[in-house]
Parts: sequence; C-alpha cells; structure tokens
Amino acid sequence: MKSALTGRVAFVTGGASGLGRAICVALGGEGVHVVAADINVAGAADTAAMITGSNGSAEVAEFDVTSSQHRKLVVGRLYERYGADFNILVNVAGIDRPGYLVDVDEDAYQQVFAVNCHGPVFLMKEFLNGFLSARDDDSEAEIFNIISISAVTVGSGAVAYNSSKAAFAKATEIFQTETREFGHPCRIQGIMPAAMDTPMMAQWGIPKERMMDPGDVAAEVVHGLKRPRSVLGQNLIFTPRVEYFPR
Repeated sequence: MKSALTGRVAFVTGGASGLGRAICVALGGEGVHVVAADINVAGAADTAAMITGSNGSAEVAEFDVTSSQHRKLVVGRLYERYGADFNILVNVAGIDRPGYLVDVDEDAYQQVFAVNCHGPVFLMKEFLNGFLSARDDDSEAEIFNIISISAVTVGSGAVAYNSSKAAFAKATEIFQTETREFGHPCRIQGIMPAAMDTPMMAQWGIPKERMMDPGDVAAEVVHGLKRPRSVLGQNLIFTPRVEYFPR
C-alpha cells in the first residue's frame, strides 16, 4: 500500500547515527527520498546505504547546521533539484557538553546552542523561504523538530543542553504561531523524547533499560508526518512515553 509520504523529499539533520539514522530509515521505508545530512559524511553514507539496501531512495549531504553557508547552499541546491517535492525538514542534529556552575566552558556552551537551537532556527528559515519560492500549487511543507524532555526538566551538569532545548522549544512554538498568523503552507511539529539509547547518551552512563529505543521515537515522527492536518490541529509538540525519563 502506498504511503501518504511516498515521493516526497526529506532533509534530515544528524542523519549519521542515533535517532537521525532511525528517522532516515523509517522515512525511507515510507517511500520518501531521504537526504541524510551530517557533518559525519561517512556515517551519513552508511545510513543512506541502509535505505537503498532495502530498496529505498536516499542520498548524502555533508552538512554543518551551524554554518550559514552550508544552510543556504545545501537547501538551495535541493530546491533547484527537486522543487516543491522537497517539503519535509526534520531537525535532529544535537550535541551535549556537560558543565557545572563552577566549571562550565563558555565555548562549549555556545557550541551546544549553535547546534541545538540557533542552527535549526535559521535552517527553518531557509527551508520555508525556499519552499515558498518553489511552490506552484496547493502543496504544503512539514517541519518536525526533535526537542527533548530536557526542555522542561532540570538536570545537574546539563545547563547547556537543557537551556538550548528549552530555547528551541520556545522557538518552535513561536514559529507555529507565525504559520497560523500568516497562513504559511507549513505545519510545524515537535517531539520531546526522553533519554534514548544513542551514542550521545553514552557519556552519562544510563542503563539501556532506562532509555527509549530510537526506533520507537522515529515511528512517532513518521506517524506525526502522516497525521491528517484536520486531526488535533495544525501544529503540535508532544512527548512520548515520558516514564522512560531516568529518575
């Protein structure tokens, strides 16, 4: 049976590993042409190979979400190639640099914000402006942001990560409001998963049984993208299975 997402083009940041890879693979299984984007090109290539090896369609984009040049160049090229068929953006890329009040490193703190909040905010801008220019029918775009339950919880030693995710959650809500106010043909959704069994989480030493499976979160993202726009409103931020958050 043909998926509602078949034939669309999705740009997934952080596609080299972890949740980004899981989302890429899940979208590839829905007939989406996946652009696995990451600064880790070799990892992104492995992700693309997993998709094409299962008869899906994928390509790789070397991409640094903190780079204004990368955002403009890569997004521009995709619209030149695919036009308005390029209409899905999934912001997954994220980093975590532990730091406490007495020793938090300023450069590391700023890097976390650049990857987790500032870069994705300006990527959304490039994506939507490109879609508005390419659109010549009644098609609509989708932006799906991976936030984190850390946006609303407090974790010792995680000032950079938690603060950046809280800021990203607020930016998502603001852009959701603007899409309604200005009638942009773009739905924005977000998800706040708990700790997941991904390479980024290895530094915290959380037992695997206390963490979520990235595949489960990827399935939630696909479900959100396939959800009819008439169901539960246009723009959502939701939190799956928060009981998995380690206490």
